Amino acid sequence: MDRLEKIAAKALEKYHYDRYLLSKAVGLRAKELTNGATPLVEDMDLKHNKATDIALVEIAEGLIEINLEK
Repeated sequence: MDRLEKIAAKALEKYHYDRYLLSKAVGLRAKELTNGATPLVEDMDLKHNKATDIALVEIAEGLIEINLEK
């Protein structure tokens, strides 16, 4: 669980500590993944990991950036 907390903290930093924006970004990316997008994290796939976990790691590692501003 400690690893997940560190990943979440790192991802939260990317969205200026706004939990709402982060949850929105994770949800959007998770939807893309469940609709067939390829995960950008090499050691994670949808057979063994949840789409939301993959999305959170992608955001934390800076592999994707989701613009939520209008």
